[in-house]
Amino acid sequence: MQKILQIQNLSLEFQKNYEVIEVLKNISFELSKGETLGIVGESGSGKSVTALAIMKLLSPYAQITHGDIVFQGQSLRYTTEKEMENIRGKKISMIFQEPMTSLNPVLKCGYQIEEMFLTHDKQKKSYKNEVIELLKEVKIDQPERIYDSYPHQISGGQKQRVMIAMAIAIHPDLLIADEPTTALDVTVQKGILELLKELQKKYGMSMIFISHDLAVIKEICNQIAVMWNGRIMEIGSTQQILNEPQNPYTQALINCRPKPNFYPVRLPILNDFLEIQNEKIISKTPQNLDFFDKTEHSKMNSSHEEILKIEKISLWYPYQKNFWGKVITWKKAVDEVSFELKKGECLGLVGESGCGKSTLAKTLVFLLNPSSGEIYFKGKQVDYKSNSELKKYRKKVQMIFQDPYASLNPRLTIGETIMEPMVYHRIFSNKEECYEETCNLLEKVGLKKEHFGRYPHEFSGGQRQRIVIARALALKPDILICDESVSALDVSVQAQVLNLLNDLKQDYNLSFIFISHDLNVVQYFCDRILVMNQGKIVEQGFANEILNEPKQSYTQELVASVLSL
Repeated sequence: MQKILQIQNLSLEFQKNYEVIEVLKNISFELSKGETLGIVGESGSGKSVTALAIMKLLSPYAQITHGDIVFQGQSLRYTTEKEMENIRGKKISMIFQEPMTSLNPVLKCGYQIEEMFLTHDKQKKSYKNEVIELLKEVKIDQPERIYDSYPHQISGGQKQRVMIAMAIAIHPDLLIADEPTTALDVTVQKGILELLKELQKKYGMSMIFISHDLAVIKEICNQIAVMWNGRIMEIGSTQQILNEPQNPYTQALINCRPKPNFYPVRLPILNDFLEIQNEKIISKTPQNLDFFDKTEHSKMNSSHEEILKIEKISLWYPYQKNFWGKVITWKKAVDEVSFELKKGECLGLVGESGCGKSTLAKTLVFLLNPSSGEIYFKGKQVDYKSNSELKKYRKKVQMIFQDPYASLNPRLTIGETIMEPMVYHRIFSNKEECYEETCNLLEKVGLKKEHFGRYPHEFSGGQRQRIVIARALALKPDILICDESVSALDVSVQAQVLNLLNDLKQDYNLSFIFISHDLNVVQYFCDRILVMNQGKIVEQGFANEILNEPKQSYTQELVASVLSL
């Protein structure tokens, strides 16, 4: 079979401030025409750097020190930027990890796709018709509306399809997809994977698919390369890697993934299965796991006293206005939602993108004011129009946002970030006590007090998630609202954060509202589940009952979309 890409003993390093960091260490693999190679591994293993090296999109501080990248028989190591401009988009294209940051917020989506045609084919002044056809091809509803929309006006799944349309516009020979389904719910994720397979078959493309989710990799890839610390630990067919892994690191990755109806007291992490000595991985026998009875545990938590009660909360947005500015159509983002949360209980909130989960969460902390309905905290109605009462309420109900990096101030050290709410709410009488409590919180979430003076960019994704958890705990809240707080984390870090949340739940007697699109995580962590669709609660009950025997067709469709190994 014709080889379209060959990575030959590639080594790459970053050089900055006289410090040299080797990020790729003598990696090699090949990709044939029409095949899909999956690259998996933890954050920082070198997956995205490998993709960026192929595209030659690395910073000036990056340097290939050894080996070569051969694409269709041509070496890319010494190609000029001018030569790469004729390759990027036309022969090799890339779908980047986060569509919101990859799309220009001040340009309409249609024009951004049209730029691909204008860059590589300047025969026409406008390619609107071609772009509309592309949008139809990636199965976007109302393509004319999306063409004239800005990125912030469309959903996450639509943004990802716009990115795919841009990537396939010139029919490339090689498509690199870097975590294209990470932040998407299960049904949208399944649709994106089916779309990529259809497009690959139609255009005969080869594909490199990067993901930390082994179930997604199984769904779409012919081969898998497992990366760790800049090295390829194991490479082989998808069936061989997932069913008969040879390397202890691969075995540990597979064992760390949350499984349906799997309820250990502590989720296994990589360190339970292997030990690292002098950059070498040594397998070890894990300790026996202790399990708990999920049904009994959930029933016990659900019988506790009520801490939060929501009665017919609605939030409507103006959707269309007439010539005089009068609203003629409303978007019902949250439509008469009612539920209760008990002390020490974890309540899961699931549903497709755009169903109203995050809007409801923001309404519960009054980042968005409800159009109607009441919220009761500890039996007392919250008067959100009273600043003093709202301040007291927000102190007890804290939110952990989806993107920890975006929710941290890059100009403040993490110590200052955690101390800030303590100072504002005057939790302690002086800054020395605030400092001491901040150091205690850092150690509580698995960091060190020496990290106090570091900035957010100096930490990994998992560490930043721990920082925002520490900040939320600074005010000693009764309720934590977690909005997709483990979605973008690789399996081992995800297990660590879930173990941490379970520990904090016990130590602080916390209640949780846990929003996630990963139903395996929800089933493990949550006692009860609310299923949302089009702003309404369509089904609710104990986690085991809802996910093992869903009653509503919408919930059945969600559960059926979950990918498994």
